[in-house]
Order: sequence, then C-alpha cells, then structure tokens
Amino acid sequence: MITLLYGTRPPIEVAAAPEGDALWLSADVLTAATGWSAKAEGLCQGNECIRAPQGVPLVRDDTRVNLTVLAALLGQPVVRDKTHGVWSFGEATAARRTTPSSLQAPDFTLPDLDGRLHSLRDYRGSKVFLVSWASW
Repeated sequence: MITLLYGTRPPIEVAAAPEGDALWLSADVLTAATGWSAKAEGLCQGNECIRAPQGVPLVRDDTRVNLTVLAALLGQPVVRDKTHGVWSFGEATAARRTTPSSLQAPDFTLPDLDGRLHSLRDYRGSKVFLVSWASW
C-alpha cells in the first residue's frame, strides 16, 4: 500500500506497484485516486483525453496504468518518499499557467508521520511555518 497525493484531491491509500521510478496503479482504482479513467480513446478526465505516443508504457495489460508516465505527459511534478511509501503528483503545467498569482497559499491537506491529516485551512488566522525539502 502507498499513500497517493494527487493534485488537490485528498490523500488516498492505494494498492500500487512501484517499479523503479514508475508507479503502476490498477485501472479499477484510477478514477477514485486521480479523477482519470481508462477509456478506448485513452486516459480521460472530463472532456480531456490523453493517449501516449507509440512505445510509451502508459497502460499495461489493459489493467494497470503508469501514473508517472501520465504525469510526464501532463507536465506534473512528481515527488516520492520511498521510506514512508508516499507519492505526490502536483498540478499539471497547464493548470499552473492559468492559476492567478496571489499572496495566498492554496489550501492543501497532507498526512503527518502518524497518518493524521492536516489542512492549511485548519490553521487560518494562525501563523504557519511550512518546511519543505527536495533532493534536487
């Protein structure tokens, strides 16, 4: 089981198969975890459908979807914490371009190391000190 943080969706525990830098998610939980669904025309969310170029391993055996390939096609940043089994997929490039810049942080919900969820909105009116880390 891994914890999946996908865009602004709430964290979800899913059975997934990490293989190196790839995260394979079963197609039957894809929609609940990401909002995308596997259809004949590709992976779709609303009216938008993504089809991988020839030779790009997006779908395997019509039952598993490579979420890291989908993220690359959408321009989503991906961060993985191997120790705690957490994968985070940020907003797609197109969504970040249309979001107006402001001095207000967007609301988000993240689990702490004990699995308790914390939302930024819960601390409205209080000073919040956020610490982030990246290996790059």
